[in-house]
Amino acid sequence: MTVPAQPRPADVEASVEHLVFVREDEYTVARMSADGLAGFVASGRALAGVQPGETLRLTGEWDEHPRHGRRLLVGRCERVIPSTVRAISLYLGSGLIRGIGPRLAHAIVSHFGERTLTVIDTEPERLREVINIGATRQAQIVQAWAEQKAVAALMVVLQGFGISPLLAAKIYQVYGDESAGVLTGDPYRLIGQVRGIGFQTADRIALRSGVPENSPQRIKAAIVDRLETAAARDGHCFLPLPALIAAVAVLVEQDEAPIRRALDALAAERRVVLETPPDDPGRVLVYGKEHHGREVALAGHLARLLRARSTLPLRPFTEDGSLHEDQRIAVNLALTSTVSVLTGGPGCGKSHTVKVIAATVRAMGGTVTLTAPTGKAAKRLSELTGLPAMTVHRMLARQPEQEEGTLFQETPARADLIVVDEASMLDLHLATRLTAAIPSGGHLLLVGDGDQLPSIGPGSVLADLLAVPDIPRVQLTHVFRQAQDSGIVQAAHRIRVGELPTLPGRGGFWFEELDDPERVAERVVHLATEAIPRKQNIGRDQVQVLCPMRKGTTGTAELGRRLQERLNPAREGVAEHWSGPSVFRAGDRVMPIRNNYDKGVFNGETATVTAVDPQNRSVEIRTDDGETVEYAFDELDELTHAYAISVHRSQGSEYPFVVAPVTVEAGGVMLRRRLLYTLVTRAKSWVVLVGSREALELAAHRLGQRRNTGLALRVAVSLTRPAAPARQGDDRQAYDRQA
Repeated sequence: MTVPAQPRPADVEASVEHLVFVREDEYTVARMSADGLAGFVASGRALAGVQPGETLRLTGEWDEHPRHGRRLLVGRCERVIPSTVRAISLYLGSGLIRGIGPRLAHAIVSHFGERTLTVIDTEPERLREVINIGATRQAQIVQAWAEQKAVAALMVVLQGFGISPLLAAKIYQVYGDESAGVLTGDPYRLIGQVRGIGFQTADRIALRSGVPENSPQRIKAAIVDRLETAAARDGHCFLPLPALIAAVAVLVEQDEAPIRRALDALAAERRVVLETPPDDPGRVLVYGKEHHGREVALAGHLARLLRARSTLPLRPFTEDGSLHEDQRIAVNLALTSTVSVLTGGPGCGKSHTVKVIAATVRAMGGTVTLTAPTGKAAKRLSELTGLPAMTVHRMLARQPEQEEGTLFQETPARADLIVVDEASMLDLHLATRLTAAIPSGGHLLLVGDGDQLPSIGPGSVLADLLAVPDIPRVQLTHVFRQAQDSGIVQAAHRIRVGELPTLPGRGGFWFEELDDPERVAERVVHLATEAIPRKQNIGRDQVQVLCPMRKGTTGTAELGRRLQERLNPAREGVAEHWSGPSVFRAGDRVMPIRNNYDKGVFNGETATVTAVDPQNRSVEIRTDDGETVEYAFDELDELTHAYAISVHRSQGSEYPFVVAPVTVEAGGVMLRRRLLYTLVTRAKSWVVLVGSREALELAAHRLGQRRNTGLALRVAVSLTRPAAPARQGDDRQAYDRQA
């Protein structure tokens, strides 16, 4: 009998050639090289955050891997300054130091040899001895070298606190040279300011730094964190006082009394707002300052618009016979009401109604701005109506160039009628900016589907407005004949009322039953990359994978990884960059996950990576609108891959073909009726669901949690109060402030 070889202890100093794989839990596989050793693979969570070019001292055990051959299982990893000429050249040429590529690295090392890093550190002016390095390039190298040293030092500090070193670059990006002082002096400042750091991470640092468990500073941070988490994760604008106290008590393991004292102190500092609703004097609601201010402002602007006398030049509406009765009512409502809401499911004619409304206003001599929260939704609105449309962000951010005869003849936010399609996507922040920019007398028409998911951001604006009786609204319910034969439309309307679609389906809707999540994942990838493109004779880019959740075998992270490896795998000699567990390559489909007004990109847009530049430590993307945008490597957490995206992020978009897993993996916590309904209605030609019947039934029958918002009550109360006297210029100033 052959005895398996036993792992052998090892202590090796080696350089990272390139990363092979990084898992969600930070387990990392890297190809290494070392003097006197053939190339080998190292793996383990201790390698989290390492970058190509770094020199590491690795402690672990050797074994044999069936695919990678000799492998070092790393138990401990320490970054060291490279000392050999080859290691220094690899370090400088890897892109770790912005401005130095492989060719310049070779020239520098050829000139200074093993003293290269000492020269950069202590005699940087000597860099100009190397050809092609002038004063500007020298200053760039020195700055990048200092930043790299600072980030490396932060990694050591974080490891001492038991915190992932991946956060070091993000902390340095926010605080710069003050980073170490913030970590040791006021770690709770990190919460909300550094992406990826919540209360638990900051608290671990604080407690290890000696902050007492009952510290008021600690409890205040926990209160703010629970409010911000409720907004980011669940969309809540407030938490009821008992729920907040209970959540904080679990987090800090303290009694109610110190939590109430900390809450009172935060209220006195005006960082939170305690409010008793007029319809329930026994309750106390706790808002974060920002969400409270926006909710109050939004209610005020809506009340102002609703009370105002219309400035729309109105003439009798002449119907051309193409409208159903409820569409005619909707047209008249939009023409006569300064604020109105138009809702309806798929196939009910919302887009045609909007087209008629816009054409009528223009025929009367008025101006119209058509908008939507995302670029794809705006593009789709334009295609369906045949009229120009823009995103709400772009409407608020800048005025388009003036062209004779265009739809936007004035500042777009000051048109006689503003139409916002896909209004269910409006969160509290965007809705507040939108209404603040509209002058009194202008008309606002919100168009959406009340059965879809609410916005990604906090608030539930469309649902709240539908709950205010005094806001005019029309719901289109008539399904037109051309849509009645669509399997997608039929399935959507059955899901909307809590019924299962007809299975396995027909005419655009299909359900394929599989129970094992691993088999579901394999089938989804095969359908998206092979079966559907081949059968339908279409490109792979015509198929979009949507997922109910992010984690798990059938979540966006894992399915996105599998799809990327199938559609855009690593190629020898082609640059790539790992940012956490994501690798970026030219050709990748990506999506911004936060608004970046400096770059002019917004949450939910889609783009393609056009270049990965290790020397300048940047990734270039081209949006579907044709804009070229650059992201530094330390900004890549603002991008996510779009091979498989969440249903929430698909809102406002329509894809020719959609494939989606529907499983009860992890309890199916995200499976809700609105999610399934939104998923199905994202498909234009076909939607294919793969999973268990149990999961499908769960999604169709289970209602979602209502968000904690006070907007509906605020608007209703505002409309009962006398209007505040208008001051000339208020609307113009409000617009200028927002724009």
